[in-house]
Amino acid sequence: MSLFAKPLVLGFAMASILMATEAAAQSGAPAAAPSTINLPYGAPISLADARKVAAAAQAEAAANGWLIVTTIVEPNGQVVLSEKMDGAAYSALDVAGRKAVTSAHFKRPTLAFYEAVKGGTLNAIFAQAVAIEGGEPIVMGGKIVGALGVSGGTPVQDGQIARAGTKAVK
Repeated sequence: MSLFAKPLVLGFAMASILMATEAAAQSGAPAAAPSTINLPYGAPISLADARKVAAAAQAEAAANGWLIVTTIVEPNGQVVLSEKMDGAAYSALDVAGRKAVTSAHFKRPTLAFYEAVKGGTLNAIFAQAVAIEGGEPIVMGGKIVGALGVSGGTPVQDGQIARAGTKAVK
């Protein structure tokens, strides 16, 4: 495939995913029908607020005996803060980051992609998006200021932790 064809294919794949997750949400499918997809991006999350998000997520993990990695990114996907709890798997560092970037770039929880794959409305793998629970947009003042990615537990545990973390700021 030529260098010029790759952006076109990637753009088509991303558009297909956006339409598929929208369709799943409109059809009443049990997808994570996020209310964040139409929100504008805001100024990037501050380090102080990122620390609040990470602390809340880690508190949720610790309360349940789970060892995780939290990664908070700006809307453009650049890392603001990434922390690995003692004993968490090294592989969770990369996965948490990918979940955060996917959530920030697509303005929705990564669970939406998992539900689309599971529901059969999305059956393609594409450029670095993660279709597993644990990535959540961070919304403050009605704008997406970043995203949190959590990895180290099961997908359901990661999602629970990520939602707890994002509630620390509004």
